[in-house]
Parts: sequence; C-alpha cells; structure tokens
Amino acid sequence: MNFNLYNYEHIIWDWNGTLFNDVELCANTMNFLLEQESHPTISIDKYKSVFTFPVVEYYKIAGHTFAKNSFEVLGKQFMDEYERNKLKCELYPAAKKLLDELSNENFTQHLLSAYEQKSLTKIVEHFSIKKYFKYIVGLDNIYASGKMNLGKKLLSLIRQNGKDENILLIGDTTHDFEVAQELGIYCVLVSHGHQDKARLLKHGVLVFDSFKELRTTTQVK
Repeated sequence: MNFNLYNYEHIIWDWNGTLFNDVELCANTMNFLLEQESHPTISIDKYKSVFTFPVVEYYKIAGHTFAKNSFEVLGKQFMDEYERNKLKCELYPAAKKLLDELSNENFTQHLLSAYEQKSLTKIVEHFSIKKYFKYIVGLDNIYASGKMNLGKKLLSLIRQNGKDENILLIGDTTHDFEVAQELGIYCVLVSHGHQDKARLLKHGVLVFDSFKELRTTTQVK
C-alpha cells in the first residue's frame, strides 16, 4: 500500500463508526423503528449494505414508507432511543491509543461528524479524548443530512491558521470519501464501521480493516 501518514499535517476524523463503535446500536435502533411500523427487520450485514447519506434515503431503503409516521417523527424516535443507549457503546480498539500517539507526534487532529454538535462534544468529553482535537464540528440538528457544508466550515477554520495542503480525512463511509473529494483533500477509510468493505472498495479508495493495519502501514518516524 502506498500510504504514509507523515505526508499529512492535519487529520480529520469521522466519529460514528470510525472512532466510536455504534454500528450494532444503530442497526438495533433501526429494527426498533421497523418493528414499530410493522416492517421486516434487517441484519447487521444488511444494515451495512444499505446505510447511506442522506439518512432519509437509508430509511427508505431499510423499508420505511412514511405512510404512518414522517421521517422527522421517526428520526426523533431513533435519536431518543440512540441517546438512551449510546453509553453502552465503546471506542474501537486502539482508537484512543492512536489519537494519543498522533498527538505526541505533532499531528493536528480534528473531528467532523453528522452527529448533533452538543451531543458530539459531550460524548467526546465522556471518553476523555476532547484534548486531542483542535476543532470539533457537528450538525445543528438530529437528522444527519450529511457533512458537505460542515466539511467546508471545518476547512475554513483550518485555513485561518495557515497551511492546509496536507490534510487527511479518515472515515468509514462512501460519504466521507465524497466529502473529501468535494474539499479537495485525501481520504482513507476503515471497514469496521457503518458500510461494508465491498461498498467502500468500489470507489477506489484505500480501505483498512483496523487502526492497527492503518498504523503499521506507516513507518513511525
């Protein structure tokens, strides 16, 4: 693999499914909604094959017709259930260690997420990793429409401080790759998150199975 972390100065991390392992929670919460609406439930594998942005499209693919309840109603129910259970989830193995190592090696790290801003900040504080991020940028609502505009906002913040050429985005979905393309920055993906590896590889992007693989691909200075 022709990849070296040390070609970059800034690392932009996605949160859900990249650093934070909430995949099973999200699939279970979707099944809670599907059962409530009398629709068939989905497996984890099915979930990872259909999850997409904007999230309203994912709801449709998962089986929702919005005949009984609107996307806004279902989205609020989803987030209420998610918030009740999120602290049962953990960071992915080696996530905190990697953040710490990169911080010690003078990378500037940021967080970009389609999660609501206040909730994002609180959960990052819960895991005691806020100190690793210079900027934490999330949505101003709960409906996870996407991160294009958020990414542009974050890029403008980074640019206030000078050089911005060497930026890497690390995510777990094709949307992360699309955001990186729109921003004109490089992207690698991890396959342990919300979309399966086969979907990620179709975009010709470099995909790692774990943080350990990502880290060992690069020679430490």
